[in-house]
Amino acid sequence: MSLFLFLTVVQAIVAAALVGVILMQRSEGGGLGIGGSPSGLMSARGAADFLTRATKWLAVAFVVLSIAMAAVAVETTSGDAITSTLDRSVTAEPDPLAGQAGNDAAPAAPAAATLAAPAPADDPLSGATE
Repeated sequence: MSLFLFLTVVQAIVAAALVGVILMQRSEGGGLGIGGSPSGLMSARGAADFLTRATKWLAVAFVVLSIAMAAVAVETTSGDAITSTLDRSVTAEPDPLAGQAGNDAAPAAPAAATLAAPAPADDPLSGATE
């Protein structure tokens, strides 16, 4: 569980950085629009290239983290805890309207004969301990 929490925090940081880098770019691809010499890191072209590369690698990191978090989530959760607590001995209840005037259904059998109450030790939701 701590690995999943760590990956969630890292993915949130990567997502925030990705949003920031995308918002710093110009829609025409001009980068930050910083003037200066035509070559070098802080020129308009250098800033655009840096932001484009940063966007690419942050997007790759985001997708890889998403896949890793999905794999960790599948490994840490199991359906056994849920399915083992279900009470599978439930039977149908008799129709309360059966046998009344205006109802064409056949009268129901007595409730004691058709329904078997599970023993308290067999009922996982009863709270009884063994």
